[in-house]
Amino acid sequence: MPVTFIGVRHHSPACARLTARTIDALQPAYVLIEGPADLNHRIDELLLGHELPVAVFSSYRDGERRHGSWAPFCAYSPEWVALTHGRTAGAELRFIDLPAWHPAFAGRSNRYADAELRYAEVMERLCREFDVDNVDVLWDHLFEIGADDDLFERLAAYFDLVRGTSAAGEQDTAREAYMASWVRAAAADAGDRPVVVVTGGFHRPALAAALDGPAAWPTVPALPEDAVGGSFLVPYSFRRLDAFDGYQSGMPSPGYYQELYDSGPDQAARHLIEQVAQRLRERRQPVSTADLIAARATADGLATIRGHDAPTRADVLDGLASALVTEALEVPLPWASRGMLRPGSHPVVVEMVAALSGARVGRLHPGTPAPPLVHDAGAELERSGLAGNADLDLDLLDPPDRERSRTLHRLRLLGVPGFRRDAGPATGVEPVLREQWALRPDAGRLTALIEAGAYGATLADACAGVLAERAATAGRDVDALAAVLFDAALSGTDDVSDQAMTDIEATVAAAADLGALGRMLAVVLTMWRHDRIFGTARSATLGVVINAAVRRILWLAEGVRGGPAPADLGRIAALAACRDALRYADRALSLDRAPALEIVTRVAADTGAPPDLRGAAFGFRWSLAPGLTEVEGEAAVDPMRAVRSAFVPGSAGDWLAGLFALAREEVLHTEPVLALLDELLSGMDPQEFLVALPGLRQAFEFFPPRERETIAGRLLARRGLGGSGRGLLRGAPDPAVVAAGLLLDARVEAALRREGLTGREEADT
Repeated sequence: MPVTFIGVRHHSPACARLTARTIDALQPAYVLIEGPADLNHRIDELLLGHELPVAVFSSYRDGERRHGSWAPFCAYSPEWVALTHGRTAGAELRFIDLPAWHPAFAGRSNRYADAELRYAEVMERLCREFDVDNVDVLWDHLFEIGADDDLFERLAAYFDLVRGTSAAGEQDTAREAYMASWVRAAAADAGDRPVVVVTGGFHRPALAAALDGPAAWPTVPALPEDAVGGSFLVPYSFRRLDAFDGYQSGMPSPGYYQELYDSGPDQAARHLIEQVAQRLRERRQPVSTADLIAARATADGLATIRGHDAPTRADVLDGLASALVTEALEVPLPWASRGMLRPGSHPVVVEMVAALSGARVGRLHPGTPAPPLVHDAGAELERSGLAGNADLDLDLLDPPDRERSRTLHRLRLLGVPGFRRDAGPATGVEPVLREQWALRPDAGRLTALIEAGAYGATLADACAGVLAERAATAGRDVDALAAVLFDAALSGTDDVSDQAMTDIEATVAAAADLGALGRMLAVVLTMWRHDRIFGTARSATLGVVINAAVRRILWLAEGVRGGPAPADLGRIAALAACRDALRYADRALSLDRAPALEIVTRVAADTGAPPDLRGAAFGFRWSLAPGLTEVEGEAAVDPMRAVRSAFVPGSAGDWLAGLFALAREEVLHTEPVLALLDELLSGMDPQEFLVALPGLRQAFEFFPPRERETIAGRLLARRGLGGSGRGLLRGAPDPAVVAAGLLLDARVEAALRREGLTGREEADT
């Protein structure tokens, strides 16, 4: 069985050249390629005549797992060269790997993940041996620069060393067993004709050792019955292909390697220097001809010292950095390690990396099939008049404008570029009735829509899928869940799946932050009660959230412990939102008041609870059931007794903050309570008043200016003084200054008495 195994590094120009030469020379019967076997019946679609780079995007979704991955191709990808040269040679083309949705690819967003990343120890030893910084520099040193005469043997020795004698992990073992079955079947069918197998070099030793065995054609795994998925071609870009931008495998700097593949190392080095100079000059950075000459001379010198026949990528970059960066660097040069560009990189270095990356963006052939979402979105944009370049001012109370707004928000939530909202409501309680949008054509729109097609066939379905996924990943982050609910309102997503509803309830039930729960409940309750902008009034989804939030807030409130401390406005607001839910939605949502009142009664009487929470709990009960005579054996509401017993100078302000936040109107319209507060505050000595003052000021801030004026007027009347409450408020100095003055007066008076210098003693003298 004449089988030739070519182990490659994905997106390597040297490996692409080797693949082309081997196929052209052997004219094989079969060319087998590492790639998703479920795409074999669509290989003609890959070869329609696209402008590279393009990628196969595969998606998978079931009740428990969602997976998306990409298999990108550019002109110098060995897999792409195997397809094109294999077709020219008349070979049968087959992808031989498991489908991208298979559990063997769990955790990978890219099919072509490098084996070197998993076998760092071997790579580190090789880098030390050859005195290079990282695997990318090592690869260029060994394979990309120089003659290709013995490249096949050198690659085989390299990948044998990388693989070593260690067994692959469970996932790779499953993949290799599947690929080996394709190899055996093709070899048996080809007879004496050659078979060429192109896979990642890590897999080559295992596949070469597995030629003996059954030779039946393997079946292609089918999607589970409860799963939805598929694969589509998408336009790709050099930026997405670049390791410096987060790409998980292959080579960094795709623009440089494209030039290397097309023109060779000398031309690639010259082009790189020119590109860097052009980018810097466009950004008004000074780059002289002398700088460029120095950069090229340094690169050539480094290549000679490092034993390269021509400058490598690292030689050119080091030369440019030496010539153009004159100050100390805060972070290491990015090509000295593998990974994304680090924050704090020198601006010149950033431009150098961008120049290497290139700006090429792929384009699909017009006859390329697309998922249903692409067609649905296009039709919706045309129908709504949103397909062009425009600046929109939408009236959210106008039904056609509101529908256009929902379409735009769905596109925004799906990550489709070219639709930017510049102004509009940020929460469900703002009185903002208009939105401003900027619509601009964007080359990435088709790619984003194809990838979003994994969520659903229509804009509405896909948007619901995205929101459900966000709800599932919210965990205990109530603010994240609130954002999901508001985005659902903006996009007109009224109904969510049972699973999404379960996830939403789970997030609320696990939340530990009373403040966050209160913020969310306040917004959700307002939207549920009377939202005519987004159409969420009486929404079933929001009703479930309100129910869950009320239960969780009451449960958390009863467990809070702590002594006197500054009032926590977040937890006070949470109780206020909970009270409002019981006040306005108890019947419609079957909220039970009695258990809630029992809980707040216990909290109000619990001396271990913080004062602000005790005050809020008492205000909760007073405002929700002012005429209640008894709650499970407890005494009727008695605000006078409650105020008197809670009035401890060090924490009075905190207790009152909770009370005023939840029972402000009750206090304002209960004259005896105001009279008692006046009595208690007036009876404080200056030291106590100064200590209590910050809390008291915060508490009285819950009264709006008109109500503070009413209170001031009543205080004047109690003292038989004329004038208006407004005048008293306007003319009053800073209370802190007044309190400090009173304290100083008291201390002076005490010192005079101690020394016998009061006014009475002076008169006797």
